[in-house]
Amino acid sequence: MDAALPLSRREVLGAACGLAALAAAPSRALAQNVPGLWSIGRNIRLELRAEVMAALARHERRIWSRDVIGVVDYGQPSNVPRFHIVNLLAGTSRSFLVAHGKGSDPAFEGRLRMFSNMEGSEASSRGAYLIGEAYQGDHGLSRRLIGLDPTNDNAMDRAIVLHSAPYVGPDVLARQGKLGRSNGCFVVSPADIDAVLAALGRGRLLYAGA
Repeated sequence: MDAALPLSRREVLGAACGLAALAAAPSRALAQNVPGLWSIGRNIRLELRAEVMAALARHERRIWSRDVIGVVDYGQPSNVPRFHIVNLLAGTSRSFLVAHGKGSDPAFEGRLRMFSNMEGSEASSRGAYLIGEAYQGDHGLSRRLIGLDPTNDNAMDRAIVLHSAPYVGPDVLARQGKLGRSNGCFVVSPADIDAVLAALGRGRLLYAGA
């Protein structure tokens, strides 16, 4: 992992502040639902859960649909289902395979080594995304993503979206032990794309961390 990118003390403190902010807003559904993330998303690392909750607080005016959230743990290798969709209302979660960008794994090791927000980097970007509209693209049904943080605010210009491709799936793992790489997009298996896009509709949060 890029030494400049691990969770800093400032980010940890920010997450704690985010928790305080959530607790102070009982009038919003989020204040009731988000604590469930601690018990529902048990397969999500504690530090990453704190980042997600802080992001929900930080972007509360932009994330207007808070029943379901997506969390991608790029600290895990690509052969692990590391794309977690948490339904805070139903108290359930599902996990899927997801690829990372070529620029984040230049040696094709199957692990993300760095994030980048630069155009042309073909890397994954860290941070909070607002799920946008669905559209039919080169990879079939996809969803646009709007980067909400300084670490991913070039997402629209870079055409970073959520889509599927045949280089993601159990058959790929059986063949090469790791998934293929994207150009920075969040790419799931063609077998999973309908379920993922149905769960993560417009106005919801997708958070990528490591």
